Amino acid sequence: MREGREMRLALIRQRHTPFGGAERFLERAMGALRARGVAITLIARRWEGGCDGLETVRCDPWHLGRWWRDVAFARCVHARLAERRFDLVQSHERIPGCDLYRAGDGVHAEWLEQRGRARGGLARWLDGINPFHRHLLRQERRLFEHPDLKAVICNACMVREEILSRFRIAPEKLVVIYSGVDLTRFHPETRRRERAVARAAWGIAPDETLLLFVGSGFERKGVPALLAALARLDPGTRLVVVGRDKAQGRMEALARRLGVAERVIFTGGLRDVLPCYAAADAVVLPTLYDPFPNVALEAMAMGLPLVTSFKCGAVDLIEHGVNGLLGDALDLATLTENLRILLDPERRLRMGQAARETVAGLSLEAMSARLLALYQGLLER
Repeated sequence: MREGREMRLALIRQRHTPFGGAERFLERAMGALRARGVAITLIARRWEGGCDGLETVRCDPWHLGRWWRDVAFARCVHARLAERRFDLVQSHERIPGCDLYRAGDGVHAEWLEQRGRARGGLARWLDGINPFHRHLLRQERRLFEHPDLKAVICNACMVREEILSRFRIAPEKLVVIYSGVDLTRFHPETRRRERAVARAAWGIAPDETLLLFVGSGFERKGVPALLAALARLDPGTRLVVVGRDKAQGRMEALARRLGVAERVIFTGGLRDVLPCYAAADAVVLPTLYDPFPNVALEAMAMGLPLVTSFKCGAVDLIEHGVNGLLGDALDLATLTENLRILLDPERRLRMGQAARETVAGLSLEAMSARLLALYQGLLER
């Protein structure tokens, strides 16, 4: 790349919804990179909002079903790339042959293994013969072992180790770059300032302990276990579940069966989750598998203790009992005990302060600087 010319970067992502964590990361990353003078072209099937002033190229060929959709999108992407010249092409989808891949969705083989633990033999066998899963597993191997792949951006050390253990790939290609968080917007002072108003909007009393879950994919991210744990806690403990998910009706029915329906608020998808953090006392993500959710960083930046599982990438940052609490996603007794620990306001305060200190260096600026350094290093090579 000639000195003085802006870097031209193509980013690939199938679709955006305002409620997706991966899409929220991409929006923030694009904004931070554009502020550093990187010219970005987004190649997407569909993108709703958040891209003012950004060049977008639409790739939405006709399709039927998930397998056809993914194959058709990949072919369309390669056709568009052949028409243009970019310094680097970074995919956020499992499309072999790109320069970089951000493994924001983790390793599909690992996800199937973790889901198999929870679902049992028949469901595990059905997953194994499912054509879509078999397609993703093939694409994943072709992607990681493709000779044109220059680097993989891992959002957690957990993901890096999973890739190394399953694929033939040079370790030096795997670079851990944590997502960034807006440390000014997500700040403990915001909680202190907006807590009373946010709680009043939901009818949460000042002395009630409020747990917060944020995310789509309720079953994968542990909402059933969270509802079961809530049923074992003091009646003064409440839960807010934020996220748009087709399983919401089933989760509401489960809450009724467990006798906690009056203590749970399902909000659906929300564009702005800041008031939710302001109202909460702790964030709980007892996920079966999650490479590194933005929610974890946002919660810690707000000064909230985080309860999550060993298969969440946030485990990189959590010191059990210091700034959060950890357990196996299928261990209901440990999850319940972890939540009981957080019924103590003094412990919540200490852990929340430690959580904020932990993420103090993970700003959007720090993330974009690391990304830019990676890009420049690849181009110089």
